[in-house]
Amino acid sequence: MGEVRRLKELAALVGGDLSGDGEIEIRAVTPIDEAGHGDITFITNPKYRRLLPKTRASAVIVSKQEEVPSTISIIRVEDPYLAFAKVLGVFKPVTTHYKGIHPKAEVHKSTVVGESPSIYPYVVIDNGARIGNRVVLYPGVYIGCNAVVEDDTVLYPNVTVREGCRIGRHVIVHANSVIGSDGFGYAREGDVHFKVPQAGIVIIEDDVEIGACVTIDRATLGRTIIRRGTKIDNIVQIAHNVDIGEDSIIVAQVGISGSTKIGNRVTLAGQVGVVGHIEISDDVTVGAQSGVIGNLSSKTVFTGYPAIPHSKWLRAQGVFVKLPEIRKKLMELEKRIEEIENAVSEERKG
Repeated sequence: MGEVRRLKELAALVGGDLSGDGEIEIRAVTPIDEAGHGDITFITNPKYRRLLPKTRASAVIVSKQEEVPSTISIIRVEDPYLAFAKVLGVFKPVTTHYKGIHPKAEVHKSTVVGESPSIYPYVVIDNGARIGNRVVLYPGVYIGCNAVVEDDTVLYPNVTVREGCRIGRHVIVHANSVIGSDGFGYAREGDVHFKVPQAGIVIIEDDVEIGACVTIDRATLGRTIIRRGTKIDNIVQIAHNVDIGEDSIIVAQVGISGSTKIGNRVTLAGQVGVVGHIEISDDVTVGAQSGVIGNLSSKTVFTGYPAIPHSKWLRAQGVFVKLPEIRKKLMELEKRIEEIENAVSEERKG
């Protein structure tokens, strides 16, 4: 049997207001349309409100403004999604890691490994690397020469951390990501592209999470840096010498060109493209599939290509859908003007 918590304990965990039977035993967090007895569910999206009267869940997490049938026990909170995340953490199965250094792992004799490691088979750790306490390295992870992985960090299968790069504490890197691949730098020599040596490193600060199949290029000189608390989704490309600030969100398929500086608490939605050598200030949000080709000012939402303030983009979109009609009217006006001009010309001749 899994974890069991009384509803009043969960309400205390999330700082919510409990209405109903606090002694109900909760065994799982379940989607509202699948929940049954012993489950707790949640509402974060208004489109699921219609399912509330039909749910068989024992309890539901809702916002303080939400109306809920009186037959359901509820926890009211300011942010249901945050509360859901905290409750889900209680019921998520605990992963038991391999303890120690597996005999099939290749750990260079000069490597310093901290206390209580979990180093799985087929991990390779190269000369001069340093591994902190309670680090988990899944099969196929490669740690390059003089690289550093600090305490309580988890690297999932086939992650590569290239030479000299540094990963902080409580970092999660998902499968097949590469930290410290060469930056894309070439100088033209006649008809040939001469490779510019990439001599810098990548620094990942504490509490960063990096999704699967992400590439973060090492700096040409100096460092590429992902600062504390930033979260990066799957399939993201971050080029050489990029600097991403704290607590930013980089969503799937974003591409960031070299030497761009991104501020704190910035959100780049899916498939955003960013040119190199620009600055995006703190608290900027860029909408999905937008193209950023210049500096963006603070605390503004931008959309479109090129990215412009969202309110202007909405007005532009309103014009765009009317372009066929506008074109038709313009052609009619041109024809009418031509007719008037011809008539005036005929009168002058007469």
